[in-house]
Amino acid sequence: MERAAVFDVDGTLVDTNHLHVTAWWEAFRQAGHRVPMHAVHRAVGLPSSGLVARLLGEDRDTGRDDELSAAHKALYGQYFDRLPALPDAGRLLKRLHRDGWTVVLATSAGGAELSALRRAIDADEAIGATASADDVSEGKPAPEPVEHALELAGVPAERAVFVGDTVWDMRAGSRAGVRCVGVLCGGIPRADLEEAGADAVYADPAHLLASLSDSPLA
Repeated sequence: MERAAVFDVDGTLVDTNHLHVTAWWEAFRQAGHRVPMHAVHRAVGLPSSGLVARLLGEDRDTGRDDELSAAHKALYGQYFDRLPALPDAGRLLKRLHRDGWTVVLATSAGGAELSALRRAIDADEAIGATASADDVSEGKPAPEPVEHALELAGVPAERAVFVGDTVWDMRAGSRAGVRCVGVLCGGIPRADLEEAGADAVYADPAHLLASLSDSPLA
């Protein structure tokens, strides 16, 4: 039977979480909001609408949400030509592909941003499909992004593993019924990932690759 290895991208395969924090912090600052960077960091991984709602509250002027999102995209876009892959991210995907796993990316990125992320990972031959937040009605921590990835792979939840770096990833994977693997390279503490549903936690893609034989991806 087929097996699916579903991967979040930002903070999991590409070292972009703190770039997102900086871009969101500046977007909020330009709009007159003082939002601490540590609070932004804890919200990274949510869809834009969810991130803004979490940080500014439900009583905000929602009419400016699109403006904030556009400002973040413009600021973050300045880094597209130099996004850094995390250690052995591409090698991990290629190894899983050789081992018979269907590799699917589950990300909110699209268009030029997704192209930049894939260039950084440099493992297109190993990636079977990409599930975008644009394809579902709810982003993480709802299970839909992971469920959509499983549909693309044609694999049931019990034959899949989801790898991510945030509590939103772990909650989405758990709600979709898949085993969850956390990585610490996104900056979220191990205890938080485990509490949110991680079955195992590794430092980064290189650590997971070196530990494959004893991991949920064995």
